[in-house]
Amino acid sequence: MSSSPAAYQEVLTRGGIAVLSDRVKLVLTGADRVRYLNGQVTSNVQKLLPGQTQPACVTTAKGRLCAEVIITARADALIVDADGALRETLPGRLERYIISDDVALADATDELRLFHLLPARGEPIQSVLRADFGTLDHQPAQRFGRTGIDFFLSAAEAADRFPQLTAHLVLLDDALLETLRIEAGVPRWGRELGEDTLPPEAGLDRTHIDYHKGCYIGQEVISRLKSVGHVNRQLTGFLSEDGTPPAAGAAVFASGDERSIGIVTSAAFSFALERPIALGYLRRGSPTSGLLARPSDPVRPECRVTACPLPFVSP
Repeated sequence: MSSSPAAYQEVLTRGGIAVLSDRVKLVLTGADRVRYLNGQVTSNVQKLLPGQTQPACVTTAKGRLCAEVIITARADALIVDADGALRETLPGRLERYIISDDVALADATDELRLFHLLPARGEPIQSVLRADFGTLDHQPAQRFGRTGIDFFLSAAEAADRFPQLTAHLVLLDDALLETLRIEAGVPRWGRELGEDTLPPEAGLDRTHIDYHKGCYIGQEVISRLKSVGHVNRQLTGFLSEDGTPPAAGAAVFASGDERSIGIVTSAAFSFALERPIALGYLRRGSPTSGLLARPSDPVRPECRVTACPLPFVSP
């Protein structure tokens, strides 16, 4: 399915299903799995009950991101999933601190399939769980700005049940998912998030960090950032003023100033707002109107943009 106004509207009225199986999926088992993982991530894993999910950050000792993850609790295991680009680095980062703990970590990326169901806008979650797939193991999760439903299935189970999952729902392609993500103001690894990112810069302090939990790697720096009360740059939205699409990677300038004050990281056409939009970073204290997004490629046109709060579209 191509990204179009009709497809977008169909998702809003019928709901959609996204195939996220390329995300790295790590399974933690053992009696110490909750205590151990709680010491590795920014959220409070001890509050997580079986059948629940929780976003979190894995950080360095200097408070910068190693990964942005979703943690899913099962009765006998924890599943940690993250962007597929982290498959080579995330397992090693977590295994490094398993010393005398009763914890086993297994990479189940190839064994598990992950589907995420987005209900029609305004439709209660429970009404979406129809008899044809409501019996499948599922958990509520927020991945695209509003609550959806995750399904972790074995490869054989996924092949058998996938036609049922898509019978009443729109199969979401990458382009449409990107539009929904950007409209919701959700940062993505490799775009808004990377190893140089401090979680509060991307607004993850509001959703991924528990400031009252016990110690974890990077906690001292992240707590200090909270006490300071600000970071030097902040994730923001950009609205095109003239209809020209902003280009990912474009530097942002204030009118009449040749010093860059920000950067565009992702861009899409918003069918809800009927104009081009983008995510990016803006230096603290910068003006928010009359901005110019200038691509590094001189062939691409400059774009006049206005910075705006996120999300672009309410859940």
